[in-house]
Amino acid sequence: MKISGIVKSILSGLAAGSAAAVTAVQDNVITTGEGVTIALAVLGAWGIVYAVPNRPKTGA
Repeated sequence: MKISGIVKSILSGLAAGSAAAVTAVQDNVITTGEGVTIALAVLGAWGIVYAVPNRPKTGA
């Protein structure tokens, strides 16, 4: 099964953003700093995962 780089980066962004959001919502208030952290987590995950290529298949 081949998953494109765009799909991988979108899913990783959702995972990183939701993890940061769950941590930020523990006190029922999202501050500006927490919102920036969520946004940076999503953008960072998108960029890093999109930039790293899939490992090529080897052998059987």
